[in-house]
Amino acid sequence: MYEIGRQLKKGVIEILVMKLLSQQNMYGYQIIQTLDDNSNGIFKMKEGTLYPILYRLEDEGLIESYWEHGLDKRGVPRKYYRVTVRGLRGLDDMLTEWKIFNDSVNSILWG
Repeated sequence: MYEIGRQLKKGVIEILVMKLLSQQNMYGYQIIQTLDDNSNGIFKMKEGTLYPILYRLEDEGLIESYWEHGLDKRGVPRKYYRVTVRGLRGLDDMLTEWKIFNDSVNSILWG
């Protein structure tokens, strides 16, 4: 597998997390697994990378958290995250920025 530079990945993780949470409410480990699985390991991360992002998004009012009890076989509570209305608008802005950025980089790199 090709190793993508940390700095390059760092800039896109926030938008990927927001996109996943706009599709369904998820708990932290589920987000980590989904990113890893859907990127063929390119976005393999540890909890220490994800949780500061989640806390920052929550502080900005883009996502919110809540606890669910007893959903797994051990009855352990899990902290889920969901996108807020403000977060959905923010995601639209992020996607627009990403498209402009991606198109600009590609036009320079590939002519």
